[in-house]
Amino acid sequence: MADIKVPFYGHVLQYESIKQEIDAKIQEVILSGQYVQGPMLKKFEEELAAYAGSKYAIGVGNGTDALWLVFMALGLGPGDELITNANTFFATAEAMWVAGCTAVLVDCDENTRCIDPAAIRKAITKRTKAIVPVHLYGQCAPMDEIRKIADEYGLFIVEDNAQAIDARGDKFKIGELSDAVCTSFIIQKNLGTFGDGGAIWTNHQYINDKVRKLRNHGSSKRDHHSYGFNSRLDDLHAGVLSAKLKHIGAWSDRRIAIAKKYDEGLKGVDSITLPYARPGYRHVYHLYEIETKNPADRNLLVNYLVEKGVDAKTHYSIAIHQQEGFPWGKDARLSGPLTNAEKNAASCISLPMFPELTDDQVQYVIDVLKAWKK
Repeated sequence: MADIKVPFYGHVLQYESIKQEIDAKIQEVILSGQYVQGPMLKKFEEELAAYAGSKYAIGVGNGTDALWLVFMALGLGPGDELITNANTFFATAEAMWVAGCTAVLVDCDENTRCIDPAAIRKAITKRTKAIVPVHLYGQCAPMDEIRKIADEYGLFIVEDNAQAIDARGDKFKIGELSDAVCTSFIIQKNLGTFGDGGAIWTNHQYINDKVRKLRNHGSSKRDHHSYGFNSRLDDLHAGVLSAKLKHIGAWSDRRIAIAKKYDEGLKGVDSITLPYARPGYRHVYHLYEIETKNPADRNLLVNYLVEKGVDAKTHYSIAIHQQEGFPWGKDARLSGPLTNAEKNAASCISLPMFPELTDDQVQYVIDVLKAWKK
């Protein structure tokens, strides 16, 4: 087995694949002389709304801001409980605390690792105001089930879609069954810019109008301000994203094809569990996440992969409620046992996954994993 280097990210390769398109967009922005809330941002927002099938899209500074700006636009704050899963990136709960809300952490489904609807139902109290499902690793949470719960209890739904742009369920698109969708465009995402960025899409005009004011110092008219912040997607980033958006479907297809190769090649490896794709759903594999059946093996296997030239990582190896000092004086509540979330955190390993991976690199990862012995 010849040694091959397999990086975790392919940012430069992706840029080189559509260099002329990206460079043209950047040049267009520079020559326009308008770099903040200029014509390129407006154009990209229109393109994103059309792509998502929503009435409105709003570019903001990052995915974390997207979440708390929506919470504020919905009037959520101190005393209000927002339910999400414990095995997600820290920012999901962090955004709740920025808005002054209580983060209620529940368990995930043992197969998909997305939020468990049964755990949501058990966590609801009189203070519950919203459900924040995370489409983890590139797979949609079961939005049809979550919508039924929200309707029953009169709750908002805000989708954390930082990891699953271009994904969908068997009978729904992202955004169809919620009040708003929040996404991140940091470079690591399936649709990423060369830095930070984020967006919101929604079919509610009042959310659109409120977020647009909040992101711009409380202003919708020059020199007229109210309470607000500074969280705007720069036009240069909007240009990069505009160039990339038209390719997202093909890039997702390639991710799915790579995942299939991993699935087939790693089938029968007793030491690991492969990711589960819910039948009928379009899982776009932001991450190809395996788990060691024995949590004690996780770090050993990561170290082995790295030594062999496979840049494996972990996402997210410490659940939110297991972070040191949790909850740091912030308002938080744990609902029920978080067994699946804790197992996921202790066992997870992310294999290289990006559209520009070659078949030879994928096969090398498979061969290295199959050769591992403790």
